[in-house]
Amino acid sequence: MDLGIDLLTSGPHACVEAIVRMAREAEVLGYAAVWTHERVLYPAGDVDQPPGPPRPLPMYYRKTYEPLDTLSFVAARSTGLRLGTSVLTAPLHHPILLARRLATLDQFSGGRVVVGLGQGWMRQEYEVAGVPFEQRGARLEDFVAALRAAWSPDPVSYDGPYYRIPPSHIDPKPHRRGGPRILVGAAAPAAIDRAARIADGFNPTSMSLERLSAAIERFRTSAARAGRDPGRLSIVVRAATPLTPSAMGLGRPFLGGSPDQVVEDLRQLAALAVDHVLFTNVRQPPLDEQLDLLERIKVAADRADLVPQVLDEQTIN
Repeated sequence: MDLGIDLLTSGPHACVEAIVRMAREAEVLGYAAVWTHERVLYPAGDVDQPPGPPRPLPMYYRKTYEPLDTLSFVAARSTGLRLGTSVLTAPLHHPILLARRLATLDQFSGGRVVVGLGQGWMRQEYEVAGVPFEQRGARLEDFVAALRAAWSPDPVSYDGPYYRIPPSHIDPKPHRRGGPRILVGAAAPAAIDRAARIADGFNPTSMSLERLSAAIERFRTSAARAGRDPGRLSIVVRAATPLTPSAMGLGRPFLGGSPDQVVEDLRQLAALAVDHVLFTNVRQPPLDEQLDLLERIKVAADRADLVPQVLDEQTIN
């Protein structure tokens, strides 16, 4: 299992200097990957955010840096870090334009890109993109097929229910034949089943161990039912949890708490054959404290022999 860090592209510390420092320190500490996420819009009013009633979006998302531009900047200032998105809301993009942007980043970075996609959940973002919200799941599936078609040998063509590519030459291609691995984030059962059919891996957000284990099991079972080998599909868990200098007591979330508590949870994920865990500290303490906690987690994980020194080609890239 490898570890990654969500760059500070949202929240109170989101600025160029902090993002660059986080990426540089991640590489020095031996983390395998850095990740960005996407937030297209910050509505001024209430937003549907299940579960619960409509309410304002967390202030954390008030400022969010563009994910691929950020990764391009970081790529030029790093050498071995994987560069991942967790996640891009696919139906808000056009697959051909995104395929070219991802291929360009993959070429400049020497094949370090990992593509995390999702269907999104905010109606306002779909409104601004001019895409029917009710089509989001079906569009995601068609989007992934069109994206793979664009990365295939020229001339490429595709004719799906939502996206079409006339016979064309689309270059550059990604660094590796076939393109980067595609992860899909999902939570609902139907969305997990879809990810199992179309993706190279599953990117769930942290939840209780029981729920996370059930989601992973459903993904692997659905993949096998679709005629795919679950052992060749990666599991990348996004740990959106509070990281704290000292141990948390009652009510501690899975993958949250002190570095020692987090590493004990990582042991349980290793038993589930999870390939990669990426951390984003929802507490948003000062940057120095965040980096200290990430160093302590990495040291403790190394001591527990949980993290290999070299990223396996069959995990997230």
